[in-house]
Amino acid sequence: MSPAPDIPFLDIQQAAYTYPGRPPVVAGIDWQLQAGGFHCLVGRSGCGKTTLLKLAAGLLQPQAGHIRRWDGTAAAPGPQLGYVFQAPTLLEWRRVIDNVLLPVSLQRRPLAADLERAQALLAMLGLSDHARHYPRQLSGGQQSRVALARALILEPALLLLDEPFAALDAITRGELQDDLLRMCRVRKTTVLFVTHDIGEAVYLGDRVGVMHQGRLLADIPVDLGAPRSQAMRHGAAFNQYCSRIFETMTEARA
Repeated sequence: MSPAPDIPFLDIQQAAYTYPGRPPVVAGIDWQLQAGGFHCLVGRSGCGKTTLLKLAAGLLQPQAGHIRRWDGTAAAPGPQLGYVFQAPTLLEWRRVIDNVLLPVSLQRRPLAADLERAQALLAMLGLSDHARHYPRQLSGGQQSRVALARALILEPALLLLDEPFAALDAITRGELQDDLLRMCRVRKTTVLFVTHDIGEAVYLGDRVGVMHQGRLLADIPVDLGAPRSQAMRHGAAFNQYCSRIFETMTEARA
């Protein structure tokens, strides 16, 4: 079952959250995430991006306003949600295939179909030969791919990512961006991707939200077509979007 075309997959209405002794970290945000869309959230460090991501995941509850899924239920953790952190956070004592199957193992004993799905994800990410390796035997980029496969093993309807590629070199980062786009398009996964990198947000996003001091300044549609290619980064349209987002961020500071 999926939402009707005119109903957002995730509806954020006047959501607010404050940590004790601090100004509001999320200050009355309205934002709608459409089903199957790739939504990026960009802003300066400390603007509240990660807190909003945690609210969208249901890991935090808004102190005002609400965040509801398309069926009217509140945002909450569960198998319908995949989460990729800034670091891969793999279990060092488990092999790659077991790390990928971890979300299944926490619910029940993995079945043959689960193992087949895990192997298919690793194959799509170019890691078939590493299924029996341990995380310490992998590069940083390979570990990030394992974390992505783990987040997708339960085929979540919503995938949340918190700057997962920030520590990687430019070439590996570009490869993982393409992997992520391809896999989410195939599964029609709704995505919320937090980054401080404007170019990354434009490359990945169907829409880019610009956040500043707890508020959403803009929700910018990105019409670059699909599939995306790294060559787009050198085109005029790509750079116009980057300039628009940069100007929105700098004008907010003035």
